Amino acid sequence: MRCPFCGFEDTQVKDSRPTEDKSAIRRRRFCSSCNSRFTTFERIQLRELTVIKKNGQRTVFDRDKLAKSIQIAVRKRPVDNEKVERIINSIQRRLESSGDSEIQSVAIGELVMEALSSLDQVSYVRFASVYKDFREAGDFENFIEKLDNE
Repeated sequence: MRCPFCGFEDTQVKDSRPTEDKSAIRRRRFCSSCNSRFTTFERIQLRELTVIKKNGQRTVFDRDKLAKSIQIAVRKRPVDNEKVERIINSIQRRLESSGDSEIQSVAIGELVMEALSSLDQVSYVRFASVYKDFREAGDFENFIEKLDNE
């Protein structure tokens, strides 16, 4: 594993343990060149997933991009990081076990919306505003009205 600080290619593992939900191995590493410490996570990847975007472009599924979009939605909300990590792991497992190697970005967005709706309503609306491309205040009003009716 390459050191993220100095680029040295021979780092040492000092500690390994499973994450709380047992979906990954957390490794604490040490660089003998610059003496820095850093953490890596090792996860099982069942299959290589390709995301088909709305414009038809194909990209490799990026777990970090999924995590970042969810983190933005829950920012400054009373949401436990462990719950967010469980949501990310759950979505990734559902995608990998779906049997399809190509996934529509819309399907990923719907999975995120479903998870956030049960986690935190404000985060759900935040994500929906970007995902559904709200353009004006009326879009928010219409969306929240639909929420209230459900």
